[in-house]
Amino acid sequence: MEVRGLAHRGYPLKYPENTMLGFQKALELGFSHIELDVQLTKDGVPVVIHDATVDRTTNGTGAIQSFAFEEIRQLDAGSGEKIPTLEEVLLFAKDRMQVDIELKQTGDTYPGLEQKVIDVIKQTGMEKQVFLTSFDHYSIQKARSIDPDIELGLVIYGATPSIFPFMEEIGARYISVKYVYVTPHFIEEVRKRGYQLVLWTPDDEAVLESLAEYSDVLIVTNNLEGWAKVYKEKNVLSKQAGNM
Repeated sequence: MEVRGLAHRGYPLKYPENTMLGFQKALELGFSHIELDVQLTKDGVPVVIHDATVDRTTNGTGAIQSFAFEEIRQLDAGSGEKIPTLEEVLLFAKDRMQVDIELKQTGDTYPGLEQKVIDVIKQTGMEKQVFLTSFDHYSIQKARSIDPDIELGLVIYGATPSIFPFMEEIGARYISVKYVYVTPHFIEEVRKRGYQLVLWTPDDEAVLESLAEYSDVLIVTNNLEGWAKVYKEKNVLSKQAGNM
């Protein structure tokens, strides 16, 4: 059974985050989506890594933008894994999974990030299987100016009605919110407006169970096994109820 949900940075509780191994294991578990983070190397290659530095997730030290691609490729991202390129991950996911690409733009840290990411999406033929998100809403606005059709989303920490006019202005469809701020009223408001709500990152199984009733909401989680269990149990019960 497919598990409708976003595997946060792959399968981070068991495998190195944002690596091909983690994405492969998320696919094997049946997840419909993966979430990943993109930054630029010194020579402009979009690579998949969360932090602005390599310190936490590899055996190296230093800012991502201080490494050329061939240099960053020499680092161990855990279990012998390498930092993947966005192109590698998209080719892996093609015709298999949807991909939430979070642009790790912070102001003008990565000039040209949006264009380079969109170029890779088009080169891999993944326009219909991805959506771009970011905490930096200027970055998402720039992505829209580059491509009138690509799916976009805004990441926000707390729920707020102020986000809706801007979403309409730039034609964004996804709204990604930290789960603790979301109420049934907010969920209903998002539904009425026709947007896709994404909640990040509930990991506790009891919390996941409480969110499972909102079948149209996308859950982003590190606890892949927990969400798979909750999701499958909910769907089995729903089918049994439908057969009565």
